[in-house]
Amino acid sequence: MKIALFATCIVDAMYPRTARATVAILERLGHEVVFPSGQACCGQMHVNSGYFKEAHAVVANHVRAFDADDYDVAVAPSGSCVASVKHQHVQVARRCGDAALEARAAVVGAKTYELSQLLTDVLGVENAAEQLGSYFPHQVTYHPSCHGMRLLKLEDRQSNLLKSVGGIEMVELEQADQCCGFGGTFSMKNADVSTAMMEDKIANIASTGAQLCTGGDASCLMHIGGGLSRQGSPVRTLHFAEILASTLESPIDIDGHVQGQGVSR
Repeated sequence: MKIALFATCIVDAMYPRTARATVAILERLGHEVVFPSGQACCGQMHVNSGYFKEAHAVVANHVRAFDADDYDVAVAPSGSCVASVKHQHVQVARRCGDAALEARAAVVGAKTYELSQLLTDVLGVENAAEQLGSYFPHQVTYHPSCHGMRLLKLEDRQSNLLKSVGGIEMVELEQADQCCGFGGTFSMKNADVSTAMMEDKIANIASTGAQLCTGGDASCLMHIGGGLSRQGSPVRTLHFAEILASTLESPIDIDGHVQGQGVSR
């Protein structure tokens, strides 16, 4: 299968190792991964702030990038960005009266999957240790991001994949379904509320005793990780794609480094 990688802004700019881990996982399964070169922001932050008119050009660019390439499905290591592509893009085009873009956006959206969706629903991965060679001998807790839970209805896809990783010890997170407080521009426009929500989240993370908090959105993990760091906590954050990419032969530590090499993936 030919799979188009939608890297997303924050992964491309700040966490490229998550994109590389996504590619490694898919290539390990024997698939070809392509990267549509015209991709940029999906426009989620514009829409979430009510700037539909301004989002039109951003959505148009995404659709143009992803309907120009020949591929079977597209994937992103981000529930929130995939939710935007699948739900918001059609709404933006419709609201702006662009019927042609609405139709094209619907096609692109239907072919776009969040990583755990693609792995479980399309590629049939049920056991990460057996099918991907995943190995991560650490104590981990899991934060499910809001868009993945509420818009994409990911349910237990990410957590089930994590539980099937070799050597891992998963620890349940109390009040896991509560928002971490990031919410994109919400964290800047409502900083005090966002910080209070984040503090509740990291208190629950700390109470698990886990070495690491994982999840499916780099933005949420960045927010949580920042809070943990400011408190001097030893707990780290790491995208679940990097945990799946870790193997016995080339293990990744809780900082996302390949052990023995001292360099980031």
